[in-house]
Amino acid sequence: MAEHEHGSMDINAQEKTFDGFMSFVTRSVVVILAILVLLALFAG
Repeated sequence: MAEHEHGSMDINAQEKTFDGFMSFVTRSVVVILAILVLLALFAG
């Protein structure tokens, strides 16, 4: 079995993907909350 040294893996791609995912989730939540507020104001 190959030897693996803890902490030696290059994780730049994973970090970039995670940052993009968190950005997408944050923007989505903001848009959804804005839609809910507008619905509460104008549909109620």
